[in-house]
Amino acid sequence: MPFLIGTVIVILIIALLIGVNCIKIVPQANAYVVERLGAYLSTWSVGVHFKTPFIDRVAKRVLLKEQVVDFPPQPVITKDNVTMQIDTVVYFQITDPKLYAYGVENPIMAIENLTATTLRNVIGDLELDETLTSRETINTKMRATLDVATDPWGIKINRVELKNIMPPKAIQDAMEKQMKAERERREAILRAEGEKKSTVLVAEGNKEAAILDAEAEKAAAILRAEAKREATIKEAEGQAEAILRIQQANADGLKMLKEAAPDAGVLQLKSLEAFAKAADGKATKIIIPSEIQGIAGLTKSIAEVATEQK
Repeated sequence: MPFLIGTVIVILIIALLIGVNCIKIVPQANAYVVERLGAYLSTWSVGVHFKTPFIDRVAKRVLLKEQVVDFPPQPVITKDNVTMQIDTVVYFQITDPKLYAYGVENPIMAIENLTATTLRNVIGDLELDETLTSRETINTKMRATLDVATDPWGIKINRVELKNIMPPKAIQDAMEKQMKAERERREAILRAEGEKKSTVLVAEGNKEAAILDAEAEKAAAILRAEAKREATIKEAEGQAEAILRIQQANADGLKMLKEAAPDAGVLQLKSLEAFAKAADGKATKIIIPSEIQGIAGLTKSIAEVATEQK
């Protein structure tokens, strides 16, 4: 009896273990390739699945996420016979678990070798300078070639990137010298252009200053000419007004003299005064008309009598 009970317990435990082993849960972004008696049966996606004990087995667990593989540097030779080291990074994703499981023995190694050979083929058609400046072109060509080659393996190549391009030490030194010379040349060009611009600006400034000076001198000359013209006009107007006033005074004097109706003696005295003013100590000879001479003698006699009485 105890033996029977023990046997039943063992059978139940074995059955429970077998039952648990027959239940499979496939997590997210994974796929299981299942075989029955060594032949492909199906591909399990996310969820709970049951398999037949001792007949079915999970042959391959496949990760469906995008994966990244960084391959070590590979020696390549350019078209102009320069050997350099280039390492690549490949981004791939498994799209068909069945092809991935049965397409190639070691997919990662296969991708690495395929990447190396493709890289050598692409770089072999380019010279050194093109290799250094055409990374995007190289990446595109390699991705297209690898994607076609890995399609039978159930692998899709999303991107291929050249991580590092390492030319020989001598080439690097020559490139650094060339870059230094190029920078010095650009610096000299920039300095020359700066000096040229500075010279042009100075010349333009001098030109503008000369123009301003000339305009100022022109304006000053115009103002001086206008001032002189106005002064001349004012002076001429003053002289004209003075002459006009003198003539007006003479006319008024004559008018008053005419209105006074002076006799002959007064006229002779006025004539004498006029001759006296005309002499004024400056004339060396004065001719006095005869009709005035008598008046002059009479005046002298009157003056002498006045003196004696004093």
